[in-house]
Amino acid sequence: MQSNVQDRVALVTGGSRGIGAAIAARLASEGARVAVLGRTLTGGAGSLEETVGAIEAAGGSALAVQADLSVPADRASAVAEVVKAFGPIDILVNNAAATFLIPFVDYPDKRYRLMFELQVNAPFHLAQLVLPDMVERGSGWIVNISSRAASHPAGPPFGTLARRGFTVYGMCKSALERMSTGLAAEVTHLGVRVNALSPWDNVATPGTAHHDLTDMVVEDVGVMAEAALLLASSDISGQIAYSTPLLVEHERTPGPL
Repeated sequence: MQSNVQDRVALVTGGSRGIGAAIAARLASEGARVAVLGRTLTGGAGSLEETVGAIEAAGGSALAVQADLSVPADRASAVAEVVKAFGPIDILVNNAAATFLIPFVDYPDKRYRLMFELQVNAPFHLAQLVLPDMVERGSGWIVNISSRAASHPAGPPFGTLARRGFTVYGMCKSALERMSTGLAAEVTHLGVRVNALSPWDNVATPGTAHHDLTDMVVEDVGVMAEAALLLASSDISGQIAYSTPLLVEHERTPGPL
């Protein structure tokens, strides 16, 4: 299965670092014009300017879009900025997240609401914003980045990891996956492919380091980037996919970032 994203317009949220930056770079390496969205525009490592600079240095085309995805007006203005600069969006990758691992009984309402705003409401709203153009053209791809935390914990007995405050994070990702399959059912026949994609194992990112999960990291970020490219350039739709098994199934290996 060949990737064909040449000259397509992609919007990748949470694109300043980690999985988002890797997906943006991989799409750009195949010829897509990539807008990377995040809150940190400048400041070196982990900034939008760093991601865009790396893409352009490799010969790709990229645009930095600064926005706070917890604010609906920022979401709308970000999409408008990308369309003005590059044209209608062909590929939407919803990757941005804020993750707080806090025991259920202690979970602050403010952080609960922020988690759902960024990981459920923002992907929902962005999809609504880009879908009219996709449907009109009869072509489009939406990739929602999920997590194995969406799966129900196995037990009892429950492992120590399951007791580390993953409940709200898992709730968000479960909702995102149900949105992905439901939307796919509504729009695949119109030419728009929608999927959820999770790492098969922990990926080395600033997020895993922040939550002290680096001792469990076994998957290179390039695996997720290649899997996202596959879902953003194929007829696959309505899947809750996992990076490594997806690539094995389609006989793909990670490409250059």
